Amino acid sequence: MIFDLDRIGAGLPFAAVADDVRVALEQGAVVVQAPAGSGKTTLVPPLVAEVTAGARPGRARRVVVTAPRRVVVRAAYRRLASLSGRPERVGYTVRGERQVSGATAVEFVTPGVLLRRLLADPDLPGVAAVVLDEVHERDLDTDLLVEVLADLREVRPELTLVAMSATVDAVHFARLLGAEGGDPAPIVTCPAASHPLTVDYAPAPGPATGPRGVERGFLEHVAAQAERTRREDADTLVFLPGAREVAEVAGLLRGRLAGVEVLELHGSVPARQQDRAVAGRAAHEPPRIVVSTSLAESSLTVPGVRVVIDSGLARQPRRDSGRGLHGLVTVTESRASASQRAGRAARLGPGRVVRCFPESRFERMEPFAPPAIQSADLSSAMLTLAVWGTPGAAGVRLPTPPPAAAAADAIRMLSRLGALDPDGRATDLGRRLAQLPLDPGLGRALLDGAVVVGAEPAAEVVAMLAGEPPGGDLVATLKQLRAGGHPASRRWAREAARLARLAMNRETGHERSREEAVGFVTALAYPEWVAHLEGGSYKLASGTRAGLPPGSPLAGQEWIAAAEVTRAEGRSTAGTGALIRGGAPISRQSALRAASRLVEETTEVTFRDGSVSARRLRRLGGIQLSADNVRPDRRAALEAAAAAVRATGLGLFRWGGAASRLRRRLALLHRVLGPPWPDVGDAALVADLDNLRVEMAAIATGTRADQVALTGLLRRLLPWPDAARLDALAPERLAVPSGRTATVDYPEPDDEHGRPVVAVKLQECFGLAETPRLVDGRVPVVMHLLSPAGRPLAVTDDLASFWSGPYRQVRAEMRGRYPKHPWPEDPWTATPSARTRNGGRRTGPAGLD
Repeated sequence: MIFDLDRIGAGLPFAAVADDVRVALEQGAVVVQAPAGSGKTTLVPPLVAEVTAGARPGRARRVVVTAPRRVVVRAAYRRLASLSGRPERVGYTVRGERQVSGATAVEFVTPGVLLRRLLADPDLPGVAAVVLDEVHERDLDTDLLVEVLADLREVRPELTLVAMSATVDAVHFARLLGAEGGDPAPIVTCPAASHPLTVDYAPAPGPATGPRGVERGFLEHVAAQAERTRREDADTLVFLPGAREVAEVAGLLRGRLAGVEVLELHGSVPARQQDRAVAGRAAHEPPRIVVSTSLAESSLTVPGVRVVIDSGLARQPRRDSGRGLHGLVTVTESRASASQRAGRAARLGPGRVVRCFPESRFERMEPFAPPAIQSADLSSAMLTLAVWGTPGAAGVRLPTPPPAAAAADAIRMLSRLGALDPDGRATDLGRRLAQLPLDPGLGRALLDGAVVVGAEPAAEVVAMLAGEPPGGDLVATLKQLRAGGHPASRRWAREAARLARLAMNRETGHERSREEAVGFVTALAYPEWVAHLEGGSYKLASGTRAGLPPGSPLAGQEWIAAAEVTRAEGRSTAGTGALIRGGAPISRQSALRAASRLVEETTEVTFRDGSVSARRLRRLGGIQLSADNVRPDRRAALEAAAAAVRATGLGLFRWGGAASRLRRRLALLHRVLGPPWPDVGDAALVADLDNLRVEMAAIATGTRADQVALTGLLRRLLPWPDAARLDALAPERLAVPSGRTATVDYPEPDDEHGRPVVAVKLQECFGLAETPRLVDGRVPVVMHLLSPAGRPLAVTDDLASFWSGPYRQVRAEMRGRYPKHPWPEDPWTATPSARTRNGGRRTGPAGLD
């Protein structure tokens, strides 16, 4: 017997279903659904160890249990070690800490630790079972473990898998853990112990959040609610979104409540203080207040709590691909989260929760928090999958598939780092980065930074960046950490020393001072956030504009290596909607070296003000470094001209009189006869730009577009041999009875109902009974019969009817006004003439010869 299960399970609600779990384990995979505080994290791992040891004596016996945070891992380890009476049988591993031996049967680890082990040795030797705890939190590493372990189980069917949670979608995870194409894994459910819970609402008088994050007034309100609970003989648990808010409220309470122990609980608190917060208080000790982030919702039990103060806020990862931003943002918690927090007050008996928001908001909350994979930076996840052998997440069985855009962004970033080859497979560097306890950007900063500034300075900066996002001036923050004046100094020092050892096998140098190293290594980690001061705001290499918070110590720096860039709650001081909350000064030279993968030289060829021009641009991502005018490449110039034609149409060119007239004649023939007469409308001509190759070539060689006539284009489009009949079908000029010719005015190409028009002096058409017709007699000409002064007297396409009727009225009105011109009673027999009665020559209207 490895563990005394009766001893461990004594008093735990989960002990009631232990036999059900034992039976279900025969299937090789189990989903356990049990409420927080039921004892599943304490009892299931030793139970699995007993079952797997009995089923496979003499073979692999260790059970690895994942918990989403280091503080949870340590707390679970201590509890099982103390209850079992066999502490040598229990161990744990977190980043920078490891306590295991050959006798260890149950080892608690963070998901990241187990992932790195699997990537280093995919067979996971020595492990009989893996228990994934708190899978409902949808931590990205835990989601990846579901996929990787399901794959591994196909090769090692004897490996036992267990997924546990308080609110897991049991059916969904049962399908994922079941054999592919086979039955889902069995589900074991433990009912919740029910105790009365009083829910009070105490909304703050002002807003909870503002442009700079959580408002100070709201934090004072939360502290006041916690202060009032001192009248009750019970521990109080206060939930806030992040470490900064936890520290502020804890400070307020310490100043107001002398003699009351106020403890902070979040990932950046030193391990000893974390342990104190989750250890509970002795019977003789007075009630205390624990101020925590969301890690105490379900994955971590704080004993003795009967009162919960819920701020209603949570911190979740968000990704803004449009502006190249990612990080944690403060949001309203989900209903599931609110219920989990409230349940902490009624675990062992009657409890009370005070919610610092209106009751109406509870029903408007989202049912569940979104999985991290939907909104987080996916660079680490995509690198893990590439190393595992599933590049691009092709065919993976993740609980939620990664968003396509986020996955593509991550793959591009990893390719720029050199972690992926062109086919998306992991390179040697990528495999090394995947083994580092850092995201790929920080890992590359550690390795490359060590070469330039030395392993120790690079490790110090990376250790700082890997912790809680440091705000303000990173140079000042690092000085505090080194001097021991920062709350995280001890933990930072241990992490920096560990990272320095990992980087020691690189050839290292010291080309930068320690102060300069801060900006340089930060820029290595976040090259897309290198920022340049332009016009009162900062332009990031990602292309986004950002401002600085009021009073920022970085104000006025020309170049900044930013470590934290977030969306502003409203608008930033620069009106950009993004804020640089933390960074370090950096020189232009260091910025270009650190972000060298983003430096590129391109020639930009554009069509502007009627002609093609070119500039050679040097950029650091979205930051323009220089621009010089150059002669455009012919091919690029042609492409720019083509783009301008597509965008603007043929209005760029000079049609001119001859081209315009020819175009209108061809348009009429196409409308009436169709092919082979070409469509010369704007859309048709632009649709096939090969027709315009001569004209665009002229533009590409420097001729302004408005100096390029299009007559040649139309001539090239003429259909031969039919083009020989152009003048017969659609003549430019038309003979009139006077012996002269008149210009035919054809309709515009886009006028589907327009007709050709001939404007001629009335006296020149005497005796003309048949209206002229064009296009082989298909199209009658509209005659504009003019006065001697060139003004229209009649418009008709039926001359016979005009001479027989309306002419009499025109004659009556005009012969007195123009007595020198003939107005015969019989226009049928009168001699057409452009002259006056006495034979004098009169100038006809324009267009007559």
